[in-house]
Amino acid sequence: MIEDLSLFHAQHPIIVTSAALILGLCIGSFLNVVILRLPLILRRQWVAEAHRILNLELSSENNYVTLTRPYSHCPTCKQGILPWHNIPILSYVMLNGKCASCGVKISSRYPVVELITSLLTAFTINAFGITYSGLFGCLFTWALITLSFIDHDTNLLPDDITLPSLWLGLFANFFELFVDFRSAFIGAILGYVFLWFIHHTYKLVMRKEGIGYGDFKLLALIGAWLGWQPLFLIVFLASIVGLIFTISRVLLSRNQIRSIAFGPYLASAGWVMMIWGDVIMDWYLMLIGLR
Repeated sequence: MIEDLSLFHAQHPIIVTSAALILGLCIGSFLNVVILRLPLILRRQWVAEAHRILNLELSSENNYVTLTRPYSHCPTCKQGILPWHNIPILSYVMLNGKCASCGVKISSRYPVVELITSLLTAFTINAFGITYSGLFGCLFTWALITLSFIDHDTNLLPDDITLPSLWLGLFANFFELFVDFRSAFIGAILGYVFLWFIHHTYKLVMRKEGIGYGDFKLLALIGAWLGWQPLFLIVFLASIVGLIFTISRVLLSRNQIRSIAFGPYLASAGWVMMIWGDVIMDWYLMLIGLR
């Protein structure tokens, strides 16, 4: 079956790429829901747990949220979104970026997430083909996109995504879809320990918190998928890009920036290494004279 699909991809690359773009748009629409609702779900769970531990009565407010309920609606007028107003990107363009009921501007975040997911899905399929590596590569890509935007919005990297994704990476590499299992196993451990060491060294020297614990798990996740070999380069690239963006934000922003999410930069560097890792590693080894 997979061999037949790979042959079809080789014979009809435009059709496969188009299908990947459409699939990415649909997945991106779902990721928008996860990005928006998962932090709300987790906060409600944490509040309920805190009340239970402190033996306090929890108010019975009608704000129960899941990934499927309530149905998609305008946050301003509360009007439900009709199916033909919920087509990825196309509906946003047709509605001129405004709610069909009340005319309030819709955040451009929604089509941005859909477009990014669409393009990265197509890149992944074209890089690995219609194979098990391509399928798992898409899952890895979607997890990184979701974690990046949640971290950007809330400075949270939910265990509900990082931990299952870490185990999924180890499972994929049990069959050596990306690297051998030994490299993946060491990568998961080293990814966590590396940032843990940097965090505690920074805390010891500067007397304040630095990298968050969620970043430890994110790098462990990336190590489980890509192995231990590219981890240093991933952290280096993420740090350089993060530093550039942070300086730009400081110079352009009038308000003081209190905290910077490192997760999006780690995730971006991890995805780049998944697609172009061999080329980057060869260039790096040549640069330091080891090849």
